[in-house]
Amino acid sequence: MTEHVLDGAQLAILNNRFEGVARNMANTLLRAGRSGVLNRARDFSACIVTADCQLLAAAESLPIHVLSGPDLMARSMLDFHPELRRGDAFLHNSPYHGCSHPADHTILAPVIDDQGTHRFTVVAKAHQADIGNSLPTTYHGTAKDVYEEGALIFPAVKIQGNYKTQDDIVRMCEMRIRVPEQWKGDFLAMLGAARIGEREILQLAAEIGWDELDAFVRQWLDYSERRMIDAIAEIPSGTSLATSIHDHIPGTPEQGVVIKSEVDVDAKEGRIMVDLRDNPDCLPCGLNLSEACARTSALIGVFNSIDHRVPKNAGAFRRVEVLLRKGCIAGIPDHPTSCSAATTNVADRVCAATQAALAALAEGIGMAEVGAGLSPSSGVVSGHDPRTGKAFINQLFLGGTGGGATAHNDAWMTYLHAGNGGLCFIDSVELDELCQPIRVMSRKLLPDTEGAGRLRGAPSLEVEFGPVGCEVDVAFVSDGTVNAPLGVRGGGAGGASRQYKRSVDGEEQAVDQVSVLRLKGGESVVAVTCGGGGYGDPRERDREKVIRDVEEGWVSRERAATVYGVEIGA
Repeated sequence: MTEHVLDGAQLAILNNRFEGVARNMANTLLRAGRSGVLNRARDFSACIVTADCQLLAAAESLPIHVLSGPDLMARSMLDFHPELRRGDAFLHNSPYHGCSHPADHTILAPVIDDQGTHRFTVVAKAHQADIGNSLPTTYHGTAKDVYEEGALIFPAVKIQGNYKTQDDIVRMCEMRIRVPEQWKGDFLAMLGAARIGEREILQLAAEIGWDELDAFVRQWLDYSERRMIDAIAEIPSGTSLATSIHDHIPGTPEQGVVIKSEVDVDAKEGRIMVDLRDNPDCLPCGLNLSEACARTSALIGVFNSIDHRVPKNAGAFRRVEVLLRKGCIAGIPDHPTSCSAATTNVADRVCAATQAALAALAEGIGMAEVGAGLSPSSGVVSGHDPRTGKAFINQLFLGGTGGGATAHNDAWMTYLHAGNGGLCFIDSVELDELCQPIRVMSRKLLPDTEGAGRLRGAPSLEVEFGPVGCEVDVAFVSDGTVNAPLGVRGGGAGGASRQYKRSVDGEEQAVDQVSVLRLKGGESVVAVTCGGGGYGDPRERDREKVIRDVEEGWVSRERAATVYGVEIGA
Protein backbone atom coordinates (compact mmCIF):
# COMPACT_ATOMS: atom_id res chain seq x y z
CA MET A 1 0.00 0.00 0.00
CA THR A 2 1.38 3.42 -1.00
CA GLU A 3 1.97 5.80 1.90
CA HIS A 4 -0.03 9.02 1.82
CA VAL A 5 2.31 11.95 1.16
CA LEU A 6 1.58 14.92 3.41
CA ASP A 7 2.04 18.43 2.06
CA GLY A 8 3.93 21.16 3.88
CA ALA A 9 0.84 22.53 5.60
CA GLN A 10 -0.15 19.08 6.91
CA LEU A 11 3.37 18.48 8.24
CA ALA A 12 3.38 21.87 9.98
CA ILE A 13 -0.07 21.33 11.50
CA LEU A 14 0.71 17.86 12.83
CA ASN A 15 4.07 18.99 14.20
CA ASN A 16 2.25 21.78 16.01
CA ARG A 17 -0.28 19.26 17.36
CA PHE A 18 2.48 17.06 18.80
CA GLU A 19 4.35 20.06 20.20
CA GLY A 20 1.05 21.17 21.72
CA VAL A 21 0.83 17.83 23.52
CA ALA A 22 4.32 18.38 24.93
CA ARG A 23 3.40 21.93 25.99
CA ASN A 24 0.31 20.69 27.80
CA MET A 25 2.46 18.16 29.64
CA ALA A 26 4.89 20.92 30.59
CA ASN A 27 2.06 23.17 31.73
CA THR A 28 0.89 20.39 34.03
CA LEU A 29 4.36 20.13 35.59
CA LEU A 30 4.47 23.90 36.11
CA ARG A 31 1.02 24.18 37.67
CA ALA A 32 0.97 20.96 39.67
CA GLY A 33 4.60 20.69 40.85
CA ARG A 34 5.07 21.07 44.59
CA SER A 35 8.70 22.24 44.71
CA GLY A 36 10.02 25.65 43.74
CA VAL A 37 12.32 23.90 41.28
CA LEU A 38 9.20 23.14 39.24
CA ASN A 39 6.58 25.76 40.04
CA ARG A 40 8.93 28.77 40.17
CA ALA A 41 12.08 27.87 38.24
CA ARG A 42 10.57 25.55 35.61
CA ASP A 43 13.45 23.02 35.72
CA PHE A 44 11.57 20.30 33.87
CA SER A 45 10.95 18.98 30.36
CA ALA A 46 8.35 17.03 28.42
CA CYS A 47 8.76 15.24 25.12
CA ILE A 48 7.42 12.53 22.84
CA VAL A 49 9.48 9.59 21.57
CA THR A 50 8.46 7.19 18.82
CA ALA A 51 7.96 3.48 19.46
CA ASP A 52 11.41 2.84 17.97
CA CYS A 53 12.95 5.36 20.38
CA GLN A 54 13.41 8.45 18.22
CA LEU A 55 12.85 11.95 19.60
CA LEU A 56 9.85 13.47 17.82
CA ALA A 57 8.75 16.58 19.74
CA ALA A 58 10.11 18.45 22.75
CA ALA A 59 8.48 21.85 23.03
CA GLU A 60 10.07 24.42 25.38
CA SER A 61 12.24 21.81 27.08
CA LEU A 62 15.71 22.16 28.56
CA PRO A 63 18.29 21.01 25.98
CA ILE A 64 20.23 18.86 28.46
CA HIS A 65 17.04 16.94 29.29
CA VAL A 66 15.85 15.99 25.83
CA LEU A 67 18.28 16.12 22.89
CA SER A 68 19.62 12.72 23.90
CA GLY A 69 18.37 10.74 26.87
CA PRO A 70 14.67 10.19 26.20
CA ASP A 71 15.72 7.92 23.33
CA LEU A 72 18.15 6.00 25.54
CA MET A 73 15.69 5.78 28.45
CA ALA A 74 12.93 4.50 26.18
CA ARG A 75 15.32 1.84 24.89
CA SER A 76 16.10 0.79 28.47
CA MET A 77 12.37 0.61 29.19
CA LEU A 78 11.91 -1.76 26.25
CA ASP A 79 14.94 -3.85 27.20
CA PHE A 80 13.75 -4.32 30.79
CA HIS A 81 10.03 -4.56 29.97
CA PRO A 82 9.52 -6.00 26.47
CA GLU A 83 5.78 -6.55 27.03
CA LEU A 84 4.09 -3.20 27.49
CA ARG A 85 0.43 -2.61 28.30
CA ARG A 86 -1.79 0.42 28.42
CA GLY A 87 -1.66 1.88 31.92
CA ASP A 88 2.04 1.09 32.46
CA ALA A 89 4.43 3.78 33.67
CA PHE A 90 8.09 3.62 34.64
CA LEU A 91 10.23 5.68 37.02
CA HIS A 92 13.70 6.32 35.63
CA ASN A 93 16.70 8.27 36.88
CA SER A 94 19.66 5.98 36.17
CA PRO A 95 22.57 7.75 34.44
CA TYR A 96 23.83 4.29 33.42
CA HIS A 97 20.65 3.59 31.45
CA GLY A 98 20.02 6.84 29.63
CA CYS A 99 18.98 9.44 32.19
CA SER A 100 20.81 12.74 32.43
CA HIS A 101 21.66 12.51 36.15
CA PRO A 102 19.99 10.95 39.20
CA ALA A 103 18.24 14.17 40.26
CA ASP A 104 16.17 14.22 37.07
CA HIS A 105 13.35 11.88 38.05
CA THR A 106 11.52 10.84 34.89
CA ILE A 107 8.22 9.15 34.15
CA LEU A 108 7.99 7.16 30.90
CA ALA A 109 4.53 6.03 29.81
CA PRO A 110 3.99 3.97 26.66
CA VAL A 111 1.09 4.99 24.44
CA ILE A 112 -0.67 1.75 23.47
CA ASP A 113 -3.43 1.55 20.84
CA ASP A 114 -6.63 -0.51 21.14
CA GLN A 115 -4.93 -3.52 19.55
CA GLY A 116 -2.12 -3.47 22.12
CA THR A 117 0.51 -1.99 19.80
CA HIS A 118 3.10 0.37 21.28
CA ARG A 119 2.93 3.62 19.27
CA PHE A 120 4.79 6.32 21.24
CA THR A 121 6.35 6.95 24.64
CA VAL A 122 5.62 10.16 26.54
CA VAL A 123 8.38 11.44 28.81
CA ALA A 124 7.96 13.81 31.78
CA LYS A 125 11.25 14.77 33.44
CA ALA A 126 11.49 16.94 36.56
CA HIS A 127 14.62 17.96 38.44
CA GLN A 128 14.16 17.24 42.15
CA ALA A 129 15.19 19.46 45.04
CA ASP A 130 16.18 16.37 47.02
CA ILE A 131 16.63 12.70 46.09
CA GLY A 132 18.12 11.40 49.33
CA ASN A 133 21.78 12.21 48.65
CA SER A 134 24.23 11.90 51.53
CA LEU A 135 24.51 15.71 51.47
CA PRO A 136 21.52 18.04 51.18
CA THR A 137 22.01 18.71 47.48
CA THR A 138 21.29 17.02 44.19
CA TYR A 139 24.68 18.21 42.85
CA HIS A 140 27.23 16.28 44.93
CA GLY A 141 30.31 17.51 43.09
CA THR A 142 32.88 15.74 45.26
CA ALA A 143 31.15 12.33 45.57
CA LYS A 144 33.79 9.67 44.85
CA ASP A 145 31.14 7.26 43.54
CA VAL A 146 27.40 6.70 43.45
CA TYR A 147 27.51 5.16 46.93
CA GLU A 148 28.97 8.31 48.49
CA GLU A 149 26.50 10.27 46.38
CA GLY A 150 23.74 8.33 48.13
CA ALA A 151 20.84 8.64 45.68
CA LEU A 152 18.21 5.99 45.08
CA ILE A 153 18.66 4.79 41.48
CA PHE A 154 15.65 3.64 39.44
CA PRO A 155 16.56 2.05 36.08
CA ALA A 156 13.15 2.14 34.36
CA VAL A 157 11.37 0.66 37.38
CA LYS A 158 7.68 -0.09 36.86
CA ILE A 159 5.77 2.40 38.97
CA GLN A 160 2.28 1.86 37.51
CA GLY A 161 0.42 -1.06 36.00
CA ASN A 162 -3.14 -0.69 34.74
CA TYR A 163 -2.90 2.92 36.02
CA LYS A 164 -2.37 1.73 39.62
CA THR A 165 0.69 3.07 41.43
CA GLN A 166 3.19 0.75 43.11
CA ASP A 167 2.94 2.26 46.59
CA ASP A 168 5.91 0.26 47.90
CA ILE A 169 8.26 2.30 45.71
CA VAL A 170 6.61 5.55 46.78
CA ARG A 171 7.11 4.64 50.44
CA MET A 172 10.79 3.89 49.78
CA CYS A 173 11.23 7.36 48.34
CA GLU A 174 9.32 9.02 51.17
CA MET A 175 11.55 7.33 53.74
CA ARG A 176 14.77 8.33 51.97
CA ILE A 177 13.98 11.87 50.81
CA ARG A 178 14.26 14.79 53.25
CA VAL A 179 11.06 16.49 52.06
CA PRO A 180 8.72 13.58 51.27
CA GLU A 181 5.55 15.63 50.79
CA GLN A 182 7.33 17.94 48.37
CA TRP A 183 8.78 15.02 46.41
CA LYS A 184 5.44 13.21 46.26
CA GLY A 185 3.76 16.33 44.91
CA ASP A 186 6.34 16.52 42.13
CA PHE A 187 5.99 12.78 41.48
CA LEU A 188 2.22 13.11 41.07
CA ALA A 189 2.75 16.10 38.77
CA MET A 190 5.00 13.95 36.56
CA LEU A 191 2.44 11.15 36.48
CA GLY A 192 -0.29 13.63 35.63
CA ALA A 193 1.79 15.16 32.84
CA ALA A 194 2.52 11.76 31.33
CA ARG A 195 -1.14 10.72 31.44
CA ILE A 196 -2.21 13.97 29.79
CA GLY A 197 0.30 13.31 27.01
CA GLU A 198 -0.97 9.74 26.59
CA ARG A 199 -4.61 10.88 26.51
CA GLU A 200 -4.04 13.59 23.93
CA ILE A 201 -2.08 11.35 21.57
CA LEU A 202 -4.84 8.72 21.75
CA GLN A 203 -7.38 11.44 20.99
CA LEU A 204 -5.29 12.67 18.06
CA ALA A 205 -5.10 9.13 16.66
CA ALA A 206 -8.87 8.71 17.03
CA GLU A 207 -9.30 11.91 15.07
CA ILE A 208 -6.99 11.23 12.10
CA GLY A 209 -5.85 7.60 12.39
CA TRP A 210 -2.63 5.82 13.29
CA ASP A 211 -1.63 5.39 9.63
CA GLU A 212 -1.67 9.15 9.15
CA LEU A 213 0.42 9.65 12.30
CA ASP A 214 2.91 7.01 11.18
CA ALA A 215 3.22 8.77 7.82
CA PHE A 216 3.74 12.09 9.56
CA VAL A 217 6.54 10.72 11.77
CA ARG A 218 8.50 9.32 8.83
CA GLN A 219 8.04 12.36 6.62
CA TRP A 220 8.64 14.93 9.37
CA LEU A 221 11.90 13.30 10.42
CA ASP A 222 12.99 13.05 6.79
CA TYR A 223 12.16 16.74 6.29
CA SER A 224 14.14 17.64 9.43
CA GLU A 225 17.12 15.70 8.10
CA ARG A 226 16.97 17.66 4.83
CA ARG A 227 16.90 20.93 6.79
CA MET A 228 19.99 19.80 8.69
CA ILE A 229 21.77 18.92 5.45
CA ASP A 230 21.03 22.41 4.14
CA ALA A 231 22.34 24.02 7.34
CA ILE A 232 25.58 22.01 7.27
CA ALA A 233 26.08 22.99 3.62
CA GLU A 234 26.50 26.59 4.83
CA ILE A 235 29.54 25.57 6.93
CA PRO A 236 32.94 25.10 5.26
CA SER A 237 34.29 21.57 5.37
CA GLY A 238 37.20 21.01 7.71
CA THR A 239 38.44 19.63 11.00
CA SER A 240 38.98 21.72 14.11
CA LEU A 241 39.98 20.98 17.70
CA ALA A 242 39.15 23.21 20.67
CA THR A 243 39.53 22.86 24.43
CA SER A 244 37.72 24.24 27.47
CA ILE A 245 39.05 23.89 31.02
CA HIS A 246 36.96 23.19 34.12
CA ASP A 247 38.46 24.55 37.33
CA HIS A 248 40.14 22.18 39.77
CA ILE A 249 37.93 20.76 42.50
CA PRO A 250 38.62 17.80 44.84
CA GLY A 251 38.97 14.61 42.81
CA THR A 252 40.33 16.38 39.70
CA PRO A 253 43.85 17.30 38.49
CA GLU A 254 45.46 20.41 39.97
CA GLN A 255 45.49 22.08 36.54
CA GLY A 256 41.77 21.46 36.15
CA VAL A 257 39.89 19.21 33.75
CA VAL A 258 40.89 19.86 30.14
CA ILE A 259 37.99 18.97 27.82
CA LYS A 260 38.67 18.51 24.11
CA SER A 261 36.19 18.45 21.26
CA GLU A 262 37.34 17.65 17.74
CA VAL A 263 34.77 18.58 15.10
CA ASP A 264 34.87 17.36 11.51
CA VAL A 265 32.48 18.95 9.00
CA ASP A 266 31.76 17.42 5.60
CA ALA A 267 29.59 20.07 3.97
CA LYS A 268 29.24 18.14 0.70
CA GLU A 269 27.91 15.03 2.43
CA GLY A 270 25.95 17.04 4.99
CA ARG A 271 27.57 15.48 8.05
CA ILE A 272 29.20 16.65 11.29
CA MET A 273 31.25 14.39 13.53
CA VAL A 274 32.11 15.39 17.11
CA ASP A 275 34.85 13.28 18.69
CA LEU A 276 35.00 13.37 22.51
CA ARG A 277 37.12 10.24 22.97
CA ASP A 278 40.40 12.05 23.69
CA ASN A 279 39.33 13.18 27.14
CA PRO A 280 40.30 12.05 30.65
CA ASP A 281 39.01 8.87 32.20
CA CYS A 282 36.17 9.13 34.69
CA LEU A 283 37.32 10.86 37.88
CA PRO A 284 36.49 10.18 41.57
CA CYS A 285 34.03 13.08 41.75
CA GLY A 286 30.51 13.97 40.63
CA LEU A 287 31.50 15.81 37.44
CA ASN A 288 31.42 12.75 35.15
CA LEU A 289 28.93 12.96 32.30
CA SER A 290 26.28 10.36 31.67
CA GLU A 291 26.07 9.12 28.10
CA ALA A 292 22.94 11.22 27.62
CA CYS A 293 24.69 14.40 28.77
CA ALA A 294 27.84 13.70 26.76
CA ARG A 295 25.83 13.31 23.55
CA THR A 296 23.54 16.21 24.36
CA SER A 297 26.27 18.71 25.27
CA ALA A 298 27.95 18.07 21.91
CA LEU A 299 24.62 18.45 20.11
CA ILE A 300 23.97 21.75 21.91
CA GLY A 301 27.32 23.05 20.67
CA VAL A 302 26.37 22.09 17.11
CA PHE A 303 22.86 23.56 17.23
CA ASN A 304 24.18 26.78 18.83
CA SER A 305 26.42 27.19 15.78
CA ILE A 306 24.05 26.69 12.84
CA ASP A 307 20.72 27.94 11.51
CA HIS A 308 18.40 28.02 14.53
CA ARG A 309 15.39 27.05 12.43
CA VAL A 310 16.51 23.44 12.01
CA PRO A 311 14.07 21.21 13.98
CA LYS A 312 15.64 19.59 17.03
CA ASN A 313 14.62 15.96 16.59
CA ALA A 314 15.91 12.56 15.56
CA GLY A 315 15.76 13.46 11.88
CA ALA A 316 18.29 16.26 12.30
CA PHE A 317 20.37 14.09 14.64
CA ARG A 318 20.97 11.60 11.80
CA ARG A 319 23.48 14.05 10.41
CA VAL A 320 25.54 14.45 13.59
CA GLU A 321 27.71 11.63 14.88
CA VAL A 322 29.07 11.95 18.43
CA LEU A 323 31.96 9.59 19.18
CA LEU A 324 32.22 8.54 22.84
CA ARG A 325 34.47 6.25 24.85
CA LYS A 326 33.49 4.02 27.74
CA GLY A 327 35.00 5.03 31.05
CA CYS A 328 35.58 8.64 29.90
CA ILE A 329 34.54 11.74 31.86
CA ALA A 330 32.82 12.96 28.69
CA GLY A 331 31.72 9.56 27.47
CA ILE A 332 29.91 6.50 28.76
CA PRO A 333 30.28 5.87 32.51
CA ASP A 334 30.21 2.50 34.22
CA HIS A 335 28.44 1.93 37.53
CA PRO A 336 29.33 3.06 40.23
CA THR A 337 30.81 6.24 38.69
CA SER A 338 29.16 9.35 40.11
CA CYS A 339 27.34 11.52 37.56
CA SER A 340 25.76 13.78 40.17
CA ALA A 341 26.58 17.07 38.39
CA ALA A 342 26.43 15.67 34.85
CA THR A 343 23.93 18.23 33.55
CA THR A 344 26.03 21.29 34.31
CA ASN A 345 29.77 21.72 34.78
CA VAL A 346 31.63 19.44 32.35
CA ALA A 347 28.62 19.46 30.02
CA ASP A 348 29.12 23.24 29.75
CA ARG A 349 32.76 22.67 28.83
CA VAL A 350 31.94 20.08 26.15
CA CYS A 351 29.42 22.46 24.62
CA ALA A 352 31.90 25.36 24.83
CA ALA A 353 34.70 23.41 23.14
CA THR A 354 32.37 22.15 20.40
CA GLN A 355 31.01 25.55 19.42
CA ALA A 356 34.47 27.11 19.69
CA ALA A 357 35.83 24.45 17.33
CA LEU A 358 33.10 25.28 14.84
CA ALA A 359 33.81 29.01 15.20
CA ALA A 360 37.44 28.36 14.30
CA LEU A 361 36.43 26.96 10.91
CA ALA A 362 35.15 30.24 9.52
CA GLU A 363 33.75 33.66 10.28
CA GLY A 364 29.98 33.68 10.74
CA ILE A 365 29.50 30.36 12.52
CA GLY A 366 30.01 29.04 16.04
CA MET A 367 29.55 30.72 19.39
CA ALA A 368 31.70 31.89 22.29
CA GLU A 369 31.95 30.00 25.57
CA VAL A 370 28.98 30.29 27.91
CA GLY A 371 28.87 30.83 31.66
CA ALA A 372 29.95 27.75 33.57
CA GLY A 373 28.91 25.77 36.60
CA LEU A 374 26.55 26.35 39.50
CA SER A 375 27.36 29.31 41.72
CA PRO A 376 25.71 29.87 45.12
CA SER A 377 23.00 31.92 43.41
CA SER A 378 21.90 28.62 41.85
CA GLY A 379 22.69 26.66 45.00
CA VAL A 380 20.57 24.22 46.97
CA VAL A 381 19.42 25.73 50.28
CA SER A 382 18.26 23.61 53.21
CA GLY A 383 17.57 23.73 56.92
CA HIS A 384 14.63 24.06 59.31
CA ASP A 385 12.21 26.90 58.78
CA PRO A 386 11.50 28.61 62.16
CA ARG A 387 8.15 29.80 60.81
CA THR A 388 6.84 26.25 60.35
CA GLY A 389 9.22 24.08 62.36
CA LYS A 390 9.63 21.86 59.28
CA ALA A 391 12.65 20.90 57.20
CA PHE A 392 12.97 22.58 53.81
CA ILE A 393 15.20 22.07 50.80
CA ASN A 394 15.07 23.79 47.43
CA GLN A 395 17.35 24.85 44.62
CA LEU A 396 17.46 28.60 44.13
CA PHE A 397 17.41 30.19 40.70
CA LEU A 398 18.26 33.69 41.83
CA GLY A 399 20.12 34.28 38.63
CA GLY A 400 23.02 33.70 36.35
CA THR A 401 23.83 35.42 33.07
CA GLY A 402 26.50 33.49 31.21
CA GLY A 403 25.37 33.99 27.62
CA GLY A 404 28.12 33.80 25.00
CA ALA A 405 28.02 35.95 21.89
CA THR A 406 27.04 34.25 18.65
CA ALA A 407 28.24 34.95 15.14
CA HIS A 408 25.23 37.19 14.57
CA ASN A 409 24.01 38.54 17.91
CA ASP A 410 25.04 39.84 21.29
CA ALA A 411 24.56 37.28 24.04
CA TRP A 412 21.29 36.03 25.41
CA MET A 413 21.92 37.46 28.85
CA THR A 414 20.05 34.91 31.01
CA TYR A 415 21.38 31.85 29.19
CA LEU A 416 22.80 30.63 32.57
CA HIS A 417 24.63 27.57 31.24
CA ALA A 418 24.65 25.28 28.22
CA GLY A 419 22.22 22.64 29.44
CA ASN A 420 19.70 25.21 30.59
CA GLY A 421 19.75 27.21 27.38
CA GLY A 422 17.99 30.17 29.03
CA LEU A 423 14.75 28.23 29.54
CA CYS A 424 14.51 28.13 33.33
CA PHE A 425 12.71 31.02 34.98
CA ILE A 426 14.63 33.34 37.31
CA ASP A 427 13.25 33.30 40.85
CA SER A 428 11.29 36.21 42.18
CA VAL A 429 13.13 37.63 45.18
CA GLU A 430 9.83 38.07 47.02
CA LEU A 431 8.73 34.47 46.42
CA ASP A 432 12.09 33.07 47.50
CA GLU A 433 11.86 35.07 50.72
CA LEU A 434 8.30 33.85 51.30
CA CYS A 435 9.08 30.21 50.62
CA GLN A 436 12.43 29.90 52.45
CA PRO A 437 13.70 31.71 55.57
CA ILE A 438 16.18 33.83 53.64
CA ARG A 439 16.64 37.47 52.74
CA VAL A 440 18.10 38.58 49.41
CA MET A 441 20.24 41.67 50.02
CA SER A 442 21.11 42.44 46.42
CA ARG A 443 20.97 41.24 42.84
CA LYS A 444 22.77 43.33 40.25
CA LEU A 445 24.67 43.19 36.97
CA LEU A 446 28.36 44.13 37.10
CA PRO A 447 29.73 46.56 34.51
CA ASP A 448 32.89 45.80 32.51
CA THR A 449 32.49 42.05 32.92
CA GLU A 450 31.09 41.30 29.47
CA GLY A 451 33.13 39.24 27.03
CA ALA A 452 34.24 42.03 24.74
CA GLY A 453 33.87 41.51 21.01
CA ARG A 454 32.35 42.69 17.78
CA LEU A 455 29.37 40.98 19.37
CA ARG A 456 29.57 40.98 23.15
CA GLY A 457 28.96 38.35 25.79
CA ALA A 458 26.79 38.73 28.87
CA PRO A 459 28.08 40.53 31.97
CA SER A 460 28.43 38.88 35.35
CA LEU A 461 25.71 38.97 37.99
CA GLU A 462 26.23 39.48 41.72
CA VAL A 463 23.74 38.07 44.23
CA GLU A 464 23.90 38.26 48.04
CA PHE A 465 21.57 36.43 50.42
CA GLY A 466 21.49 34.98 53.92
CA PRO A 467 19.23 33.29 56.48
CA VAL A 468 16.53 34.86 58.63
CA GLY A 469 16.06 33.55 62.17
CA CYS A 470 17.90 30.27 61.61
CA GLU A 471 20.91 28.55 60.09
CA VAL A 472 20.91 27.62 56.40
CA ASP A 473 23.13 25.31 54.36
CA VAL A 474 23.95 26.44 50.82
CA ALA A 475 25.39 23.76 48.53
CA PHE A 476 27.02 24.65 45.21
CA VAL A 477 29.47 23.37 42.59
CA SER A 478 30.94 26.52 41.08
CA ASP A 479 33.18 26.71 38.02
CA GLY A 480 34.79 29.56 36.10
CA THR A 481 36.74 31.22 38.92
CA VAL A 482 40.09 30.28 37.36
CA ASN A 483 38.93 29.53 33.82
CA ALA A 484 36.36 32.15 32.84
CA PRO A 485 34.33 31.62 29.63
CA LEU A 486 36.52 32.47 26.64
CA GLY A 487 35.70 34.40 23.51
CA VAL A 488 36.22 33.22 19.94
CA ARG A 489 37.68 34.77 16.77
CA GLY A 490 39.38 37.52 18.78
CA GLY A 491 36.63 38.01 21.35
CA GLY A 492 37.46 38.50 25.03
CA ALA A 493 36.64 36.36 28.07
CA GLY A 494 33.55 36.92 30.17
CA GLY A 495 33.79 37.82 33.83
CA ALA A 496 35.05 35.11 36.18
CA SER A 497 32.96 33.69 39.00
CA ARG A 498 33.67 34.36 42.68
CA GLN A 499 32.01 33.29 45.90
CA TYR A 500 32.64 34.47 49.42
CA LYS A 501 31.03 34.61 52.82
CA ARG A 502 30.24 37.89 54.55
CA SER A 503 30.37 37.77 58.34
CA VAL A 504 28.12 39.64 60.76
CA ASP A 505 30.67 42.47 60.98
CA GLY A 506 30.97 42.70 57.19
CA GLU A 507 34.29 40.87 56.79
CA GLU A 508 34.61 38.96 53.51
CA GLN A 509 36.06 35.45 53.43
CA ALA A 510 36.67 33.45 50.25
CA VAL A 511 35.07 29.99 50.23
CA ASP A 512 35.79 26.84 48.26
CA GLN A 513 34.19 26.55 44.84
CA VAL A 514 32.49 23.30 45.86
CA SER A 515 30.98 23.51 49.31
CA VAL A 516 28.06 23.00 51.63
CA LEU A 517 28.34 26.38 53.32
CA ARG A 518 26.70 26.84 56.73
CA LEU A 519 25.33 30.36 57.24
CA LYS A 520 24.26 31.61 60.65
CA GLY A 521 22.02 34.55 61.43
CA GLY A 522 23.52 37.80 60.17
CA GLU A 523 25.88 36.04 57.75
CA SER A 524 25.46 35.97 53.99
CA VAL A 525 26.95 34.45 50.87
CA VAL A 526 27.94 36.58 47.90
CA ALA A 527 27.91 34.92 44.49
CA VAL A 528 29.40 36.46 41.37
CA THR A 529 28.42 34.42 38.34
CA CYS A 530 30.34 34.02 35.09
CA GLY A 531 29.76 36.30 32.19
CA GLY A 532 29.97 35.01 28.62
CA GLY A 533 32.67 35.19 25.96
CA GLY A 534 32.69 37.65 23.07
CA TYR A 535 32.71 36.98 19.33
CA GLY A 536 35.15 38.81 17.05
CA ASP A 537 37.55 41.72 17.51
CA PRO A 538 36.10 44.28 19.98
CA ARG A 539 37.49 47.15 17.89
CA GLU A 540 35.19 46.07 15.07
CA ARG A 541 32.10 46.61 17.21
CA ASP A 542 29.66 49.14 15.83
CA ARG A 543 30.40 52.52 17.43
CA GLU A 544 26.73 53.23 18.12
CA LYS A 545 26.41 49.93 19.99
CA VAL A 546 29.41 50.81 22.17
CA ILE A 547 27.91 54.22 22.94
CA ARG A 548 24.62 52.58 23.88
CA ASP A 549 26.44 50.06 26.10
CA VAL A 550 28.08 52.96 27.94
CA GLU A 551 24.83 54.90 28.28
CA GLU A 552 23.06 51.83 29.68
CA GLY A 553 25.87 51.09 32.14
CA TRP A 554 27.17 47.81 30.68
CA VAL A 555 30.56 49.29 29.80
CA SER A 556 32.53 52.16 31.37
CA ARG A 557 33.94 55.01 29.30
CA GLU A 558 37.46 53.82 30.14
CA ARG A 559 36.75 50.30 28.87
CA ALA A 560 35.06 51.68 25.77
CA ALA A 561 38.24 53.57 24.96
CA THR A 562 40.85 50.96 25.84
CA VAL A 563 39.07 47.78 24.69
CA TYR A 564 36.70 48.96 21.94
CA GLY A 565 38.67 51.99 20.73
CA VAL A 566 35.69 54.31 21.14
CA GLU A 567 36.31 57.63 22.91
CA ILE A 568 33.17 59.01 24.58
CA GLY A 569 33.18 62.45 26.16
CA ALA A 570 31.92 63.04 29.69
